Amino acid sequence: MGPMDTEYFRPDLAHVHEQAFGFHADNCVGGILDLLAPVRDRGGLVVEIGCGTGLLTRHLVGAGHRVLATDGSPAMLDIARAAVPDAELRQLTLPDDPLPAADAIVGVGHVLNYLTDEDAVWRALSGLAVALRPGGVLAIDLCDLAWNTARRNTPTRGRVTRDWAMITEFVVPRPDRFAFQLAVFTRNEDGSWRRDDERHDLVLLDTAGVPAILRQLGIEATIGDSFGSEQLPPGLVTLVGTRPDP
Repeated sequence: MGPMDTEYFRPDLAHVHEQAFGFHADNCVGGILDLLAPVRDRGGLVVEIGCGTGLLTRHLVGAGHRVLATDGSPAMLDIARAAVPDAELRQLTLPDDPLPAADAIVGVGHVLNYLTDEDAVWRALSGLAVALRPGGVLAIDLCDLAWNTARRNTPTRGRVTRDWAMITEFVVPRPDRFAFQLAVFTRNEDGSWRRDDERHDLVLLDTAGVPAILRQLGIEATIGDSFGSEQLPPGLVTLVGTRPDP
């Protein structure tokens, strides 16, 4: 779930993300590792986009992959460095920072949907395609336009733990946009509380058209409903593809 801009996931929310949102990476990792098995066998480089606090990264490294994990949030990367010391981590902001040549590019948490507009998403997808070596594997998830349909009139939610609390308010400003306002409360060492607020805006896509665009860039890809046997939330789809060997 790591974003591409540093206004997202400042230190307090990065901490909450590490504590509360590992379930998505845990659910997806089995299918992703199956897709990446040939890459591991040949010692290829896996580039992870939007690695966040390393929730998927730790699985990739644990399975024996050589991983370069990237994110746009310094606070998220700080946590990931401590959590996955065997991974190489780098701050990288899509769509304009180039990715290194990779044998696989992966990302979970609808990373590209955090970009500013649809044009930025297409430019980022182009950058992923350029970076993928022949025989390489692409495996990411994306929010479709159906994401909004499934979440209309979703009530405000709250979660409280001993050391942090979060209130999330959902907004559907237009059919191709989804937003949520987060109020994050974190306990200080003296027992008092501090508050930080973030608004996250997602660009939603008609994902059915993505494979045709990638085909023009040399990537054969399909849209699916899972990486393996996991069940994704409504409106979240998988994009899995390869660059065929010449």
